[in-house]
Amino acid sequence: MRISEVDFGVRQPINGYGPDFFRLGGAVHPAPLLVAPGLVQSWGGYEDTETLLGLAGQVDVLLIGTGGQIAHIPPVLREVLEDAGLGVEVMDSPAACRTYNVLLSEARRVALAVLPVG
Repeated sequence: MRISEVDFGVRQPINGYGPDFFRLGGAVHPAPLLVAPGLVQSWGGYEDTETLLGLAGQVDVLLIGTGGQIAHIPPVLREVLEDAGLGVEVMDSPAACRTYNVLLSEARRVALAVLPVG
């Protein structure tokens, strides 16, 4: 069996996370966090709809990490995002980070909005 290292190019995968941070490319960023093509910034949580809507047309899927446990996002938020053409996938933050890295390695147009894990 041959194992090859994934080349993410200029895209930055999630390298790790803790109770109040996420690590990308060796840099630590406080949670909650939004990561998109060419963008790594603080995210205001479920009420920060405008920031997420700004991703419309730039990404095909938005992964939302709900923290340490899977939870529902507000139905109005899902509806607004989907109406803007964003595919929304909700999962706990650890699963969202793993899924983000896989999709990123496939050069997919993906964004990640994650809440702290603890």
